Amino acid sequence: MRISQDFAPPGRVARQRRTGRAPARGPLGALAAGLALALALTGCAGGTDGTSPATTKKASAGTAPDRVEPLATTPKPKLPVTVESADGAEVTVTSADRIVPLSGGLSEIAFTLGLGKKVVARDITATFEQAEKLPVVTRAHDVSAESVLSLRPTVVLAETTTGPAEAVEQIREAGVPLVVVRPAGQLSDVGRRIEAVAAALGVPDAGAELDARTTSRIDAVRKSVPAPADGGEKPRVAFLYLRGSASVHLLGGRESGASSLIEAAGGVDAGKASGLTKDFTAITSEALAKAAPDAFLVMSKGLESVGGVDGLLKLPGIAETPAGLDRRIVSVDDGVLLNYGPRTDRVLAELVAQLHPESGAER
Repeated sequence: MRISQDFAPPGRVARQRRTGRAPARGPLGALAAGLALALALTGCAGGTDGTSPATTKKASAGTAPDRVEPLATTPKPKLPVTVESADGAEVTVTSADRIVPLSGGLSEIAFTLGLGKKVVARDITATFEQAEKLPVVTRAHDVSAESVLSLRPTVVLAETTTGPAEAVEQIREAGVPLVVVRPAGQLSDVGRRIEAVAAALGVPDAGAELDARTTSRIDAVRKSVPAPADGGEKPRVAFLYLRGSASVHLLGGRESGASSLIEAAGGVDAGKASGLTKDFTAITSEALAKAAPDAFLVMSKGLESVGGVDGLLKLPGIAETPAGLDRRIVSVDDGVLLNYGPRTDRVLAELVAQLHPESGAER
């Protein structure tokens, strides 16, 4: 069974569908296959927030204008360039006049580099304001090769998780330069992805500028993280992947994609610390008891899909954890949490503000 992005959580479960390659199998493969019939990223059923005065406030990333911040100067691509694609191919790009990024993260980078006016399409995960009027070239999260080709792209940016593989190959066989970028899984991937996109679009200097700006901002947020009060311990944070409409509730481990964010925000990844070495496992009372989280990190739509905080607390084992007893929930917008791109400093600042409200950190 092929696992569509529409059915896959973040992390390596989602990476089972690889561009032009057979699906990778591992300890989580069976879990992902079992979830494929039920899990739907776009099928979130809304619910009440369930927020009480004791509940951590929702991320401002979900209420503030959802925009990217382009560089001050619009770069002029210097082409042609030949770059190495993450799937091993050498790709020559001769024009960046009509760019089609096939993930929200890649769209974010292209727009922030200052090339937004040259982007002619988006996939469903590009949710920021500047991209919202562009035609969508995915069905759920599967790429429609016909839709892409109808827009006459001069370069297509994909990830190793982009699929189906047949659609990616169809785009390449049509003669369109297609550059594959490795997905992000941690903070250290931010600069690599910016530089890869900038190189493919012929604007390496802009890439270096954006990398420097992003790194500086992330470093500034990291320096703002308060030390534990009175020599106490760092808060243990469990990343939960929730899709209530499909009854899918997962606890993140070492490879979930959230560990480096949690740690940079002054927390401990509770799933990782409890010995979960892979990406996700089904939420059980036993797993939660072992993780013993002081706070839960969730995506905002995922939280809504289970009926808000009140609905989350009804899931097995949640209410009995320290985080459940304190109703301590950190919620960040789905479209930015794990992008690891130019807006990651905002995500990190949000985590710091919500995990350490006593510090008075600004959002």
